[in-house]
This record gives sequence, structure tokens and C-alpha cells, in this order.
Amino acid sequence: MTTARDTADATNDEPDHVVTAFLRNRGEILVCKRSDAVGTYPGAWGGVSGFAEDEPDEQVWREIDEETGLTADEMSLVRAGRPVSVSDPEIDREWVVHPYLFDAASREIDLSEEHTEAAWIPPTALAGDDAAGASGTTERETVPKLWATYERVAPTVRSIAADDDHGAAWLSIRAMEVLRDRAGLLLRERAATADAEPDSESAVDPDGEWDELAAVGNRLLESRPSMAVLRNRVNQVMAEASTDGEASAETDTPDAGSVLEAAVDGIERAVAADADAAGRATEVVTGRLLTLSWSGTVHDAILAGEPDRVFVAASQPGREGVATAETLADATAVTLCPDAAVAHVLAEEGIDAVLVGADTILPDGRVVNKTGTRAATLAAAREDVPVYAVAASDKISTRETVNLESGDRTDVYDGDARIDVTNPTFDVTPADCVTGIVTDRGILEPADTERIAAEFRENETWS
Repeated sequence: MTTARDTADATNDEPDHVVTAFLRNRGEILVCKRSDAVGTYPGAWGGVSGFAEDEPDEQVWREIDEETGLTADEMSLVRAGRPVSVSDPEIDREWVVHPYLFDAASREIDLSEEHTEAAWIPPTALAGDDAAGASGTTERETVPKLWATYERVAPTVRSIAADDDHGAAWLSIRAMEVLRDRAGLLLRERAATADAEPDSESAVDPDGEWDELAAVGNRLLESRPSMAVLRNRVNQVMAEASTDGEASAETDTPDAGSVLEAAVDGIERAVAADADAAGRATEVVTGRLLTLSWSGTVHDAILAGEPDRVFVAASQPGREGVATAETLADATAVTLCPDAAVAHVLAEEGIDAVLVGADTILPDGRVVNKTGTRAATLAAAREDVPVYAVAASDKISTRETVNLESGDRTDVYDGDARIDVTNPTFDVTPADCVTGIVTDRGILEPADTERIAAEFRENETWS
């Protein structure tokens, strides 16, 4: 929590409402060190904050712009959390902190006079005296209850299970953040009880640490069973922690430190893999393209390439294609079309390539993606238009079958007639309808996907 209001305002008996934004980039968050220009907590580290003099949901955007120089176009709101009440008797102040989490497209910031330094750090570096009842020290002196404020917007198993707005790769990184954050807290709890007697209730139990983190890992795997990339990345973190990480001195069981290290490495590796896949796809981003739905990897590939025009199917019922079109419009010529017009566009508009994402790639090379992908690829085959699926190789499933999710029936029909409704969210495109699968490992053939799937199966034995 940070403010710029002078402490003279403390005569007000009502609590002061402030906003605190956590900006996230590549799995780390931005913290800023408060300067002497602010009235409270100079020298302490906090998020991007300020008094909520207007509606908090509006004020937080202004604070980000004023304190970091990042514009709304460079920010994406992930979630707003429940307010946190903070009482500070030392300065006789009461605060109500409104927390927000944003994804930032850039780490390049321009600090205002309210801060002297900034750093991108793992959120677990904030956990201290107010974290889960543990006592200890943070790596930086922070404003009161900064970790508790972050926890209100941090990813959880529940938020991952309920998220219908983001893609599988994005959610897989959030899953690894859940493991990282929990492992970091367990390490801090261990540090707080380092002097406890071995047989006391507060003594460290490495077996307990691993059991707790294994339970979190299994809940993450169950949260989105159809997302191969989430399964693969969680399994790799846990497998590396159980085989490569250092076990506790008292037991052969891997501990929280092993999971923390593996999760941090996994996040960095995942971000790099997604970026590498997008980079390789720029080789086919030329001429007139057609895409659909939302894929962050395809989006980044198009921005990095030089297409003449991009046709985007609206992708009903979620209309993810509209968001794709809007975010590409400033960089290239974009034409939005109804899903039903995709075959017509391919026949009449001189499309040079179809570029789609992939929710999952099956071992035999079939591609699972947003409904409409199969129809688009079949229409492209009729017109001799090449089709490329772009995804990190982590999206290759270890399973031969796929559990296709379905949408709400009311998205199709909400009337009273006795009508059955089918509303599949994803469909499966045959391997022979895909010209190439562009990944961080290069353009893959079906034989390559089976080999990589076998690698990922080895990671499933950790549990």
C-alpha cells in the first residue's frame, strides 16, 4: 500500500481507501521503493498505489500511468480482489486497500518522484510477518500487509479451474505460480521455526512439505484435465523437484525448496518456449492470413511478422476473435468476419495461409483447438491454402484421447421449446489437414509429436 497524501490528513476518523496494483510480467511482479516525497512509509517497498479519491476501478489505471508510465494499451487487468483492512497504530491510521493484478506487456517503466527504485521479483519475496501466520523477515521492508494484499489477487487452483477467458499456455504458467508461491511460503514457515525442538509441533516436517505440495500439484492437474500444456508443465515441475532437487538433510523426501526451484525454472522455460514458437512462426506470417479465436502465440507471431492483411473469424459464442482483431488493428490491416463466412473468405479473398493456435496437440499430430478450427482447415484444403498450428511443444498431450469441454447451452438457445443443444467449445483437426505444427522445437511431423509425448509421459511418474 502506498499513498502520496500527507500524514496531516490522519485526523479523519474514517479509514482511507487506497488502490494497490501488482503488475506482472514473466511470472514476476513489480515493486517500487517509496521516496521521501510521500507522507507515509518512506523507504518501504510496495506495489503501484494511491488514494482512491474516485472509484477504485478507475483510480488504479491513473496510478499505473502516473507512477510507471505504462499506458492502458500495455496493461491487461487480470482480476480485482476483495479489499484488505490495515490498521497501523504506530501512525494512528486505518486503511482499506483495494488490490488489483495486471499483466504488463513491458518491463520498461518510468518512475515518478514518489519512488526511488523498482524491481521485478517473485511474489514470495514479499511474504513475511503477515503471511499465513508465519513470522520472519522479507527480503525488502514493505508497507504493511503487502503479501496479504497480493494473496487477494494471486492465482489459485480455484481461479484456474474457473477461468474461461485465458488460453491454456497462460493458465499453465499460473499453475506453476501457484506451486511456486506455496513452496515459498512453506520455506518461510520453516525459517520461522528453525530453532524449534525436533519433536515439537512447530518443527519442520519435510515429508509434510512434499505431501502438501504434491496435493496442490494433483489439484492443479484435476482443475483443467483437458489442457495438456498445464499437465505437462506441472508434471515437469514436480518430477524435477522429486528427482533433481535437493532433499532435506533429515530425509530423502524432496522439500519445498526443491519445488520452489523447479517452479521458478519451469516458469522461465515456459515463457521462453511460447516466445520461441511465436518467433519461428514469423517465417510463415506473410501475405494475407486467416486466423480465429485467441492465441497469444499466434498474436505475437503476427505482430512480429509482416502480413498484408489478417482475416479473423469472430469465434462465437465467446467472440475471442474480436479481441484478437482489436489488438492487431493498430499493427496491421484487419478484417473481421462471421464464423460461417470462413469458407467463403478462403475461396474469395486470396488467403495465403491459415494460422491457428492449439489448445492441445495429440500424439498422432491431431490438433485440438477452438470450435471452428476443423471447418477452417477443411475449407483451406479445398482451396489449397496451407494451415499452420502454432504452439509450444509442451502442448503435446501424453494421451491418445481428449476430453473436449462444452459451453453453456444458453449460448446457443435459451428458449422454452424442447430442443436439445450441443455446444462444443473445442474440436479436433485431423493431422493430414495441418501443413505443419510450428513449435519452439521447430516444425514438427506426427512422428516428432509421438516422440515428445513419450518424453512427457516419463514426468507423470512423480505422483
